[in-house]
Amino acid sequence: MLLSAVDLMRERGAAGVTIDAVLARSGAPRGSVYHHFPGGRAELVADALDFAGESITALVEGASGDGAVAALHRFSAFWVAVLRGSDFAAGCPVVSVAVGGSSDEEHLRPVVAHTMRRWREVLAAGMVADGFEPPAAESLATMAIASIEGAIILCRVERSVEPLDQVVGHLEALVAAASPV
Repeated sequence: MLLSAVDLMRERGAAGVTIDAVLARSGAPRGSVYHHFPGGRAELVADALDFAGESITALVEGASGDGAVAALHRFSAFWVAVLRGSDFAAGCPVVSVAVGGSSDEEHLRPVVAHTMRRWREVLAAGMVADGFEPPAAESLATMAIASIEGAIILCRVERSVEPLDQVVGHLEALVAAASPV
């Protein structure tokens, strides 16, 4: 059910994550929702958002030990797989909540903020390990996350991974040009 909720969030935003949609996608019986998520839809959406954010953070964190460029490539490869695997119907579940704007999603804003902050911290840590000064690493990581998330939107609209490839290529060049090593 959690994975189904994440998929729905990627495709439709948090507003599109309904109990009925999760049950239809997962094939789970109705009673299992309230057993595993006694808080109902609100708990299911919050848990799905947290799960998605932590999973993506772990992916970037795992690659950041190999340097900033490796982390950018792993992040990009993940999104290429998601985009192609969904026929460009799925984007970032965290961004979908960030831009959703529904008043019943306000309680999710701190989770979104924490997740985005963690992505920047993890990527910046990889850059610091590459020899960047912390302020430069933090700034470049912020630009990288913003650029990649924007590219994901363009990929969905254009039904092509070319915008993401272009953005990652430019980010790689920026990292190389700014690298103190």
